[in-house]
Amino acid sequence: MADASVDGFLDELAHQRRASPHTLAAYGRDLARLTALAGERALAGLAPHQMRRFVMQLHGQGLAAGSLARTLSAWRAYYRWLAKRGAVARNPCDGLRPPKRPKALPKALSIDQTQALLDAPAEALLEVRDKAMFELFYSSGLRLSELAGLNLHGGLDRAEGTVTVTGKRGKTRVVPLGGKAALAIDDWLAQRATLAAADEPALFVGRRGNRLNPRTIERRLDAWAQRRGLATHVHPHMLRHSFASHLLQSSQDLRAVQDMLGHASIGTTQIYTHLDFQHLAKVYDAAHPRAKKKEKTEE
Repeated sequence: MADASVDGFLDELAHQRRASPHTLAAYGRDLARLTALAGERALAGLAPHQMRRFVMQLHGQGLAAGSLARTLSAWRAYYRWLAKRGAVARNPCDGLRPPKRPKALPKALSIDQTQALLDAPAEALLEVRDKAMFELFYSSGLRLSELAGLNLHGGLDRAEGTVTVTGKRGKTRVVPLGGKAALAIDDWLAQRATLAAADEPALFVGRRGNRLNPRTIERRLDAWAQRRGLATHVHPHMLRHSFASHLLQSSQDLRAVQDMLGHASIGTTQIYTHLDFQHLAKVYDAAHPRAKKKEKTEE
């Protein structure tokens, strides 16, 4: 049975808290699970023992520990929202804990794999665009939504060598732009006008001249990796992981990497500290494998 309060909660997430479409979709799915489990019972009337049974049911159905943790977090946030409005006396999720999940290390490419992915020359116009996108992912550790949302003006500062992006919860951060990414972007900017609609603000556009959507970027990266012989599925977040892993290998500066990734908590960044650090370098240009601009040789 549908509950109008769920729509109210999601609406506030979207308009007041400025949650991303991905977050909204995840919360929607998790609350749909709760609604299905509750059946004809009103969500505001559920008790802690019922919530505990629901968690056990989902676990028994094979839902992974990580998904259960996220689902329970969404339920808890929803009931906090209800409590603030006096709809429930207490949060029935308080005290509930999901099953422990094994620590999963982020999947990252090796430096050699990354070089193989990005060193191949771009020939056709769309390849020039794609190379600029993928270099930027790896150079600056951007999220997919951040790259897709970049505009031609206001985000990219070639003079300063930085990129300004808006991340989760509308937070803005400035990250370095590596030399190889800068060169690839220059190549793309020299040809962007042949594709872009006259009034299109997006930095990266598709065949029709409009902003590329995230799913198209994902498909283009996967196809790019396959053409270059990488025997693994490469997705944008893997380039973000690779950025963090390779930079930490070189710099050991966890706090700086936290800032560049836009993590609210350093605990999120600490998952990368399993790496065998090789040497210390405090400056980004010295630390990042593709940060230094290769000098052009005279022909």
